Amino acid sequence: MPCDVFPPRLLLLLFLSAVFGASRGCLPDPASAYRFTGTVCRLTYPAAVVLNEKTTKVIEAAFQHARYPSMKGEKSVLIGKVLYGLDNLEIHNLSIGRSEFELHPGKGIGMEISNVSASFSGTIQYGYTSWLGDVSQSVDFEIESQTDLGINPKLYCGKGQVAADTSDCYLNFHKLSLHLHGNKEPNWLKKLFTDFVTFTVKMVIKGQGLTKYNNTVAVIDDSVFHPSQLTENRMLYFWVSDQVFGPMIKAAHQDGRFQLNMSGAELTELFKTNLTSAMPEFIRKCLETASPELRVWSVHPPFINTSSDWGTSVFATASGQLLCGSEDTPTLTFVTDVVVDVTASYADKKLFLRGKPSDISVTEAMLPSQNHRLIDETQTEFVREAVEKIGIPKVLSVLEVVITRLLNRQGVDLFDIVNPVVTPRDGYVVIEMDFGFPHHLLVDFLRKTLQ
Repeated sequence: MPCDVFPPRLLLLLFLSAVFGASRGCLPDPASAYRFTGTVCRLTYPAAVVLNEKTTKVIEAAFQHARYPSMKGEKSVLIGKVLYGLDNLEIHNLSIGRSEFELHPGKGIGMEISNVSASFSGTIQYGYTSWLGDVSQSVDFEIESQTDLGINPKLYCGKGQVAADTSDCYLNFHKLSLHLHGNKEPNWLKKLFTDFVTFTVKMVIKGQGLTKYNNTVAVIDDSVFHPSQLTENRMLYFWVSDQVFGPMIKAAHQDGRFQLNMSGAELTELFKTNLTSAMPEFIRKCLETASPELRVWSVHPPFINTSSDWGTSVFATASGQLLCGSEDTPTLTFVTDVVVDVTASYADKKLFLRGKPSDISVTEAMLPSQNHRLIDETQTEFVREAVEKIGIPKVLSVLEVVITRLLNRQGVDLFDIVNPVVTPRDGYVVIEMDFGFPHHLLVDFLRKTLQ
């Protein structure tokens, strides 16, 4: 049954990359490549229509917010040299006549922008130097231009990675009229400025990137992926295998990402949560000290499993220490195994996590200061209930903030995600959605990116 929430790890993939990992995904025989597939993205025709509509906004913002650097140089002419410099370049009155696109199955989307008109203005300094003497002048200029732009992104494989290549990009100037205020137009200056603008704009609109996480690779050779699992009713689809996340989770564990320390008023406030089990006296006294501290960390890399019946389940083993005041020896140490069914929702540019514990067991509990185990079932039950009603919600609340920040750094907050639907299957999840790209967010994003 389709769900209206995101398993949290899947949000990490939204708009980060349409492809991930090994180059086996580029095998010439599609049927052979399917069993090595970990992540799939399908961009449908409605999405391409939206992208085409927004392309004009991208070009407008790229021109308007690009910072064109000052340029200086010299050119040998006859028996001397011509010195030149360009400063304070600005773009005005930008308009786009036509924008078209074409889907290329298995390759990408071809886009053509025609009849882009704009006016450029700035200041040019030029001079002539020779053995006869030196002459220099600074004048303002204005340029009227008309261009065509074409971008044909493609996917290619190499060195165990998949990359999006946008090097197939052209920018043609049909009209470029340079007007120097009060001066006749030199032919060499027109050619120079044409090359300068062409090069600079290309640097703004072109680029390519690779996605790699901590040098980890997901080795997949038994994937159940088939294209028939993805329809074409929505704008964007993601097919994600559980096997993709193993190396990522392992790397995060080894990097010490799964740790949480709480102390002082924050810790005592958490323990005000209403629990049915009686608080042991040694814990109550510890919380009354000047600076109680609780440290929690993952013992092993967490394991995830997705099924049609239960959705996404997280299996984890956590260890904890409760320290009181300035004591070096923990008052309490414990190890717990937890299984939590986790779902998430995304609204107002924020991630919200919900966890439903299905199994919690305290496998070990020690009082190091007294050098003996907790054998009182009442005390052990308090630790188990505290993990369920205090520990798990706290961990999820921290992950909400961390993952939201991660998503925002990747630009997910720039998109309006519309009616996301997640369908869990055995070993994989299918995400389908529509999306929008508000113009003001695009402009803000480009302004920051191009600074």
